[in-house]
Formats: sequence, structure tokens, C-alpha cells
Amino acid sequence: MNNYSFETICARGVKKDFDPTGAVCVPIYQSATFEHPGPGKSAGYDYSRTQNPTREILEKTVAALEGGKDAIAFSTGMAAIAALMELFAPGDRVVASGDIYGGTHRLFAHISRKNGILVTHTDDFENAVTPETKAIFIETPTNPLMRVYDLEKISKIAKKNNLLFIVDNTFLTPYFQKPIDFGADIVTHSGTKYLSGHNDTLAGFLVAARTDLAERLRFIAKTTGACLAPFDSFLTLRGIKTLALRMDKQQQNAIKIAEWLQNRPEITAVHYTGLKNHPGYEISKKQTTGFGSMISFETKTPELAIQILERVRLIIFAESLGGVESLITYPLTQTHSDIPEAERLAVGITDRLLRLSAGVESADDLIADLAFALEKV
Repeated sequence: MNNYSFETICARGVKKDFDPTGAVCVPIYQSATFEHPGPGKSAGYDYSRTQNPTREILEKTVAALEGGKDAIAFSTGMAAIAALMELFAPGDRVVASGDIYGGTHRLFAHISRKNGILVTHTDDFENAVTPETKAIFIETPTNPLMRVYDLEKISKIAKKNNLLFIVDNTFLTPYFQKPIDFGADIVTHSGTKYLSGHNDTLAGFLVAARTDLAERLRFIAKTTGACLAPFDSFLTLRGIKTLALRMDKQQQNAIKIAEWLQNRPEITAVHYTGLKNHPGYEISKKQTTGFGSMISFETKTPELAIQILERVRLIIFAESLGGVESLITYPLTQTHSDIPEAERLAVGITDRLLRLSAGVESADDLIADLAFALEKV
């Protein structure tokens, strides 16, 4: 199946010949445990925390899409990153991008620090490396300011210093960006977002570029136990079937919305990597095949930002992103509320910043909704 195109792998998945019924869709193997044929023998599955047939097909599909050796599915994106951090020991250091999802920042600042692992947030990756540094962790584009990092350049820094290079690819998915092709060792995903795509399940993934890393991560996953359940694996597989179709439509909508927002006098800045005036536009063209559908924008006043959240009717004021429904959030009080104020302001998360995830609705309807929300009241 790896020889097929991306769209075909999405639609059909990576099959395994273990179902005698000929079911077109991967069945939900809703079983916690599996019968042993005899002492010291296994049918290939023993206990669903270790592996489950439904989850196995999902993992093989995600690995094929990302071009990795293996993928491991977790109950949430944060469960995946929490398991990832178990690769490190007290005294280790990790260099991470300055602009980063608030939940990841919270994990690094509290749980990782408590475990003796120090995470330094910076955009100057090379000069932040110390003898104790073990990895570089980035998002690109970042959440929520949509900053773009040069994957190839950072990969060279990581390789030069014998560091793991870890990339959160949630915003673009392997449809638009494949970090492993540019030297990433591990790719992370909140599968809740674009991979599932319907705002109806939680999931997370770690994709390893090397077999030795995959084996270490599988041991951690088996030991810590935050595995993805069979039904959620089924839902994520179902979502991936339309990943390419959804990403194309959502990107089309995002481009129209971003261009419209740029021409509104009430909006002082639009952060969308598909705009030619975006600082990361040329890097994006080099390392991606698309710009995605995430937009953040800044209003003239905090009051106007609140007004938009209160007046949108079609766009939903809710956390999360990547689903077929368009969602708008207020990072200050939602996704990034636990980041200290000084750090928030330093990266540009102000009381005038909104983040929009464009869905698959009519772009004209979404723009009309924003126009209504911006009207003077």
C-alpha cells in the first residue's frame, strides 16, 4: 500500500488480512483481551493496551502517510507528547520553539520540570544548545501565531549536535507537510484535529523515522498505557478517508477568508502562511505542498475581539480546530491561558488576537458571518 498515492492510502488505509468476513471498513475489535492458542503461544494480539487490530491498522496507515517506520496511537495529543517526554531523564534539556500550543507549554513547564527535564523556549535553536540538550521540539506553523520554521535548517542543527529533532505536524498533516523528509526523527500529532476531522473524537500520534526510536516509544506506550481505544481508532480511520478532500476545501476557504480580513480596516494583522506578505511564505513553499486552514488575526481593540466572539452565528466559538465545522477561539483565555502573561505577550498573544480554523462550509457564508460580527453595534 505504501506504493500508492497519498489519496489512495487515505481512502483505503493499510490493510491486514486478519478479517475473514471481507468487511470493506476495518471492524471495531471491541475487546480488552485475546485468547491464547496455548502456553507460550499468541494469535498476534494479547491485550489491547499493547495492541488491538483496529488500532494497528490506524497506526500503519498514519505511518505510511507520514513516511515513518512506525506510528503509535494515543488517547489524546497531549498523551502522545507526555509519552514522548519519557525518552528523557532528569538533567536533560530540550530546546523548544517560542510560540507553542498552551497545553504543550503547560506540560513542559510543570510536569517535565517536576521530572527534572528543563525546556528552553527560543527561536535561536543553535545557541540554546548545551551539553545537556537532547532534543529540539518545534511546531510549524506554530500555534497560534502561525510562525514558520525551516525544517531542513533545524534538522542540520540537530544532527550536528546529535539531538533528536521532533516536529508537531498537527496544523498541516502529512498531506501538506512531511517533516521526516526534511530530517525529523519523530513527528507528533493531535489526531483530534485534521486527521479525525469531525470534532467527535480525541486521538494522538507519535511517528518514528527510525526502528530503534519506534521500539523505545512502543515500550513507553505499553508501560504508561494511554492507548487509543478501538472505537476511537475506528473514528479516526474513518476521518482519514477524506483527509485530502477536506484539507483542499478548508485551504480554499482559508485563503479567501485571509485575503478578505487583510482588507478590513478593523483588522490590524492577519497571520496566514498562504499570504505572500507572510514572513514564512517562501519557506512554506519550499517545504510544504499547501498552507493549511489555520488563521490568526488581530483586531484594533480588545473590545472588538470580544464582539466578534459574541456575534458570530455560523462560525462556532469553541476550542479545538481542524474539523469540518469552522471554529474560532480566544487564545488569551482558552488555549494559552496557562502561559505566564510576560511569555504570552513576548510571542504576541494579546487580548486582540483571535484564532480561526476554517471548515468546509461555503467561504461566502463564513465571510458574511465575520462581516456581521464586525458591524458596529
